[in-house]
Amino acid sequence: MSKIIKNNSEVIVHITMKLADGSAADSTKVNNKPAKIIMGDASISPAFEQELLGLSEKESKEFTLEANDAFGESNPDNIHYVDATKFSAEAPAKVGNIITFTQPGGIELPGMISDVSGSSVTVDFNHPLAGQAVTFVIDVIEIL
Repeated sequence: MSKIIKNNSEVIVHITMKLADGSAADSTKVNNKPAKIIMGDASISPAFEQELLGLSEKESKEFTLEANDAFGESNPDNIHYVDATKFSAEAPAKVGNIITFTQPGGIELPGMISDVSGSSVTVDFNHPLAGQAVTFVIDVIEIL
């Protein structure tokens, strides 16, 4: 009897994400590093979990989630202004660059530079896919 994904399953999956225009945003297949999802641990949205329930090993599914069920809406509180002196030749303050900042406690947080004006650099710490509907393609590799 094949296993199916339940509320407390641990699952190994490949995840491919596509934007509304059909362009690929990211995929675990690129580096052949599948993701481990622990159902019910609140690391993914309830809507995402609902899409996985009942799938079995080797099964694939494609579904689209609106922004609030995917990576959330863009939050203005996640946009910060940083002094240009905090950047270096290795990590220049250039629009479009993604720079990883180390937070207290050693937590690394990536932010995308969205504007440079004089000595003020605007850094957006929202997830790059925040505010967008995302189509997910899930390939179930194994149910542990």
